[in-house]
Amino acid sequence: MNATVAPTPPPSSVNRVVLASFIGTMIEWYDFFLYGTAAALVFNRLFFPTIDPLAGTMAAFATYAVGFFARPLGGIIFGHFGDALGRKSMLVTTLMLMGVATFLIGVLPTYEQAGVWAPVLLVVLRFIQGLGVGGEWGGAVLMAVEHGTAKRRGLRASWVQAGVPAGLLLATLVFNAFSSLPEKDFLAWGWRVPFLLGLLLLGIGLFIRLAVVESPVFLAMKAARPAAKETPPPIFEVLTKYRRNVLLAMGARFAENAFFYIFTVFVLTYATKQLDLPKATILNGVLLGSAVQLVCIPCFGALSDRLGRRPVYLGGAVFLALFAFPFFWLVDQKSTVAVWAAIVVGLVGHSAMYGPQAAFFSELFGTNVRYSGASLGYQLASPLAGGLAPLIATALLGWSGGRPWPIALYLVGMALITIVSVWLAKETHRDELSEAKTAAEVPEA
Repeated sequence: MNATVAPTPPPSSVNRVVLASFIGTMIEWYDFFLYGTAAALVFNRLFFPTIDPLAGTMAAFATYAVGFFARPLGGIIFGHFGDALGRKSMLVTTLMLMGVATFLIGVLPTYEQAGVWAPVLLVVLRFIQGLGVGGEWGGAVLMAVEHGTAKRRGLRASWVQAGVPAGLLLATLVFNAFSSLPEKDFLAWGWRVPFLLGLLLLGIGLFIRLAVVESPVFLAMKAARPAAKETPPPIFEVLTKYRRNVLLAMGARFAENAFFYIFTVFVLTYATKQLDLPKATILNGVLLGSAVQLVCIPCFGALSDRLGRRPVYLGGAVFLALFAFPFFWLVDQKSTVAVWAAIVVGLVGHSAMYGPQAAFFSELFGTNVRYSGASLGYQLASPLAGGLAPLIATALLGWSGGRPWPIALYLVGMALITIVSVWLAKETHRDELSEAKTAAEVPEA
């Protein structure tokens, strides 16, 4: 096969694409993270008021997990069309799904107003959020990865990853502002406003994403590939030719995803209900940690361009395995400084994995299946790691009588899975993506 070489866009065009991917991702994750904060602090009381507090918290986290179980389906659906039709159109569609679902959560009736239909509708909208964010990540990452050359690919893709803590920062900041209202007002209407703002952010995000151009690597591949009737669906090609890479990407996500949601979601419940700390203390700690991540993620992405994806990723996984017990020891001190230090240090370790991750996963797959492959590996781990982490941690906390050591052991186990997976993966940071390679031309790790 004669490969069609993609033209190299000018630096100004690449920078616009990276900026658009960063801002769009920030908006989508603002929507997604709002739910996690509300699940930890509000939903158990408004949507599950008839059961005891621990069961209510677990029920709220169970609805939270629904979004994670929808993410692989979103990755499959939007990955298929992203590989067939293009990256840009899928980014616009997923952004609309997220924005509308988030707005509708803000107008939902509570259990007191609608009975059992309230939590049912909550679950449906959370599922739609999961579909949207499941399809969004792959498209946003590939738009950044497939523009420009390999030399700074890790840095470019890491800005998309930085959109996640930016979204968390924005969501926590907005939610924190309204949570300072008198409790009666906050529960009556204050918690709704951050969700309603999702509609405004949707308009901003659409304006930005509609202005970017399609990936030149995808266009080159589309011009070179055979007729559609000769090409199997991307998901089939991924599962037949890239099974090992999908499994390794999944394993690489286990520690990154589980630790992140313990540090940013479960810690809200643990610190406020188990240790009786003010929720503002924890929310401010998450704000500080998210701000630090905005700097650390691009730094680790750039470092992976120099040292390779695997060394940087492995360093983060090993660090977090060693930090699992100290994290809870610091939080248990009930000191504001100690709690903030625990969250910030934990999120720095997380950044070492999250920075190189987008480029690393994208480089494991050929252009014609890259959206499907990267999305599948990334999103299949989400329900098993991040989605279940707050629920498992809450159950372990109840089982241990309020002691956090089983949760720390669980996190160490997640880290070991990631360490083995990354160790078995091939190094990819020197691989060139500018040619329209097929799956057959890109060997598995």
